[in-house]
Amino acid sequence: MASGNLSITCKQCGGRIAYEPGVQSLKCSHCGAVNPIEVRDEAIEELDFDRFLAEQANQEAKLEVVTVKCSGCGASSTLPPNVVSGACPFCGTNLVVKSGTTSTLLKPKSLLPFAIDQKAALQRLQDWLSGLWFAPFGFKKAQKSVDRFAGVYIPYWTFDAHTESDYSGERGDAYYITESYTTTENGRTVTRTRQVRHIRWSPAAGHVALDFDDLLVLASHSLPDKHTAALEPWDLENLTPFDEKFLAGFRTEAYQVTLEQGFDQARAAMETPIAQAVRRDIGGDEQRIHALDTRYSAITFKHILLPIWISAFRYQDKVFRFLINGRTGEVQGERPWSAVKIALLVLGIMGAGLLAWGFAR
Repeated sequence: MASGNLSITCKQCGGRIAYEPGVQSLKCSHCGAVNPIEVRDEAIEELDFDRFLAEQANQEAKLEVVTVKCSGCGASSTLPPNVVSGACPFCGTNLVVKSGTTSTLLKPKSLLPFAIDQKAALQRLQDWLSGLWFAPFGFKKAQKSVDRFAGVYIPYWTFDAHTESDYSGERGDAYYITESYTTTENGRTVTRTRQVRHIRWSPAAGHVALDFDDLLVLASHSLPDKHTAALEPWDLENLTPFDEKFLAGFRTEAYQVTLEQGFDQARAAMETPIAQAVRRDIGGDEQRIHALDTRYSAITFKHILLPIWISAFRYQDKVFRFLINGRTGEVQGERPWSAVKIALLVLGIMGAGLLAWGFAR
């Protein structure tokens, strides 16, 4: 997480420089000099969850960050150096910065740098918008404003864990019985037969073990979960050791979900695959799970930043957000529907139907 007043200067002219997506460098907008970022050759460390909470939490490196809280959506994000106003990247509300709030946060260990620049991301968004059916004309026009388009590093937790689960339940095996029934055919009552499915239930109990690797948990309340989840997958195998230089020229968000809360969410996400494994272990055609006891061990985590291009603005008193994966260009977002366009389509279909009916008469 970068400080709100992060400023990196060019080694050649001393001017302020920003990270250039897709390359390991900072390009100076004043003299054009390229200032390489020396990426540290070190492994991306997984931290022991229990040991960290018990011993390391107060010893880990922290960052003093200056953030501005949005009055519209509550998101806390940084502004570029010397900027005293701007738009919230999460909801489009105007921000007027009198004094930021200083917070001490756990320093991220790694990040994925932006690989797609603003121009390419904006083109992806406009291509996506142009393919929307029944969107209001004014909505598409409003989205062509580049000043409402921001690159933001979003905080995430990742968790690894080994689970051991004991269960009890029932196994259901299907069998079929031929039954007779009466029905009316051509005005006559006739007898027919049919195969009726039944389930024979028997007790089941057992044990399953699963390993989870890099389970992602969004450490923000500012973005809709369904859209951030749809941005996956992320190429986490390319995580880079944290360096504030990668954040130069971009916004960052402070994490709003603590480590403990993050693992609670991760544990909830593990419930579905564990239950699926139990059902596979029970076998049969149907399964019932009556009791399930899961133990978690070898829990490790990482605090990382992932790059997302965000466009958010208000249209007819409602906030619409569009997210672009800063690595792959995947686009997700919210969209309004044009009642006029839908009504015209319905009228067109009805008109075509009436015309066809007229010709058929």
